Amino acid sequence: MKAVILCGGRGTRLGEHGRNVPKALIKIGGKPIIWHLLCIFSHYGVNDFVMCLGYLGDEIREYFSDNTNGWNIEFVDTGLDTNTGGRLKRVEDFLKDSKSFFVTYGDGLANVDITALGSFHNEHRKIATVTAVHPYSPFGLVDIESDGTIRRFREKPMLDDWINGGFFVFDHEIFYHLTDDCVLEREPFETLSGKGEMMAFRHLGFWKCMDTYKDNLEFEELWQGDAPWKVW
Repeated sequence: MKAVILCGGRGTRLGEHGRNVPKALIKIGGKPIIWHLLCIFSHYGVNDFVMCLGYLGDEIREYFSDNTNGWNIEFVDTGLDTNTGGRLKRVEDFLKDSKSFFVTYGDGLANVDITALGSFHNEHRKIATVTAVHPYSPFGLVDIESDGTIRRFREKPMLDDWINGGFFVFDHEIFYHLTDDCVLEREPFETLSGKGEMMAFRHLGFWKCMDTYKDNLEFEELWQGDAPWKVW
């Protein structure tokens, strides 16, 4: 199976650190986050990639001209400010021989078992699989009794809710639900879930995306330690 990487976005919330570099090339331990992402897939035998380029896409293309690691990468300019669904729609021709394929964002890392994810998708036979993860609260939580007594303080705990963690698997039928300007996570997902054509692959392990410079620093700190996404 091929893996499509949505890596056309701007790192606006990274401030100065994301102004003149594609978000996917922000470094962790001296290597771009997208390099780490491809290493995860490659560990599970996925070495064919389609990269949906956008903002400063030529820099991503240039980086991989000298860092292919045996990967087969097809680069596609999907527009400067194209939405996620539109980017995927624009690489349909590169997936015409793929009954199903992986898709993920170029700014998130996890220790998701890619083989298990693909097998799960093939077994349930729905159009789409979304990896669901538990987020951490951005704030400390306070448990308060009815009389105002504080029962417990929890500093940024993992929440019980599930969120979209990326790391999708789609059947080719997904393209019937996409347009050139759609947001993947809105109408297409809402339509598919309403029809019962989406399944959640529950991931309880590590997951983190790089939205801010603080996230970048946290990734660097983790890399100096056990780097839980480093499965290769």
